[in-house]
Amino acid sequence: MSNSIIPINPRLGQVGGAGGGEIRAAGAAPQLVSFHRTELGPILSIYGRMVAAGQWRDYAIDHLREVAVVSVFRRASEAPLYRIEKRPKLAQRQGAYAVLTGEGRVLKRGRELTSVLRVFDAKLMRVVDRD
Repeated sequence: MSNSIIPINPRLGQVGGAGGGEIRAAGAAPQLVSFHRTELGPILSIYGRMVAAGQWRDYAIDHLREVAVVSVFRRASEAPLYRIEKRPKLAQRQGAYAVLTGEGRVLKRGRELTSVLRVFDAKLMRVVDRD
């Protein structure tokens, strides 16, 4: 029998931590990646324009340990049409921001959120031209 102490995280009901092999002090929250208010502004602006065009109807925001994701849906019961991701670990390589299709294909990736979100401008113009 070992004399080492293994803390129990009461929030997760697990021994040690969140299953990633790390041991944190009891009650310490895991470090999550999240969108800042200045990042959510442009994302929600595009979301509002696509809702007004009748293309999108719902969204979800997820904050995880390595990635923050905004998923947009045509209907709430379906798989997401697009995912807007923020991965800070890729900031120096490919860029922290990416727009992916529901199937996972990368449409655009870059270091600046505004340039990555321009992929939706072309889609919005096609929607407006149809009317």
